Amino acid sequence: MSFAARDLSVLAYANGFTLWHYTTADDAVTAAGYFNDASDMLRVGDVIIANVNTDDTVAMDTMIYTVTASGDSGVTVIDFSA
Repeated sequence: MSFAARDLSVLAYANGFTLWHYTTADDAVTAAGYFNDASDMLRVGDVIIANVNTDDTVAMDTMIYTVTASGDSGVTVIDFSA
């Protein structure tokens, strides 16, 4: 599955920081380039709260990711909740 912009929404914004929510049936959101289509919105330091693997109610997880790179070379996120 790939990134779907309609599933990314702003929860809060202040002083150049954005707290996002993302929901997906995908469980590979930390894969290289997953959020590249949102590089014009995501900034380094932004936080994404994600409901991941939503098609499996038994294994669905809520994860916290932080954006570590965003720009022409793409978007990188790491699992902040680990």
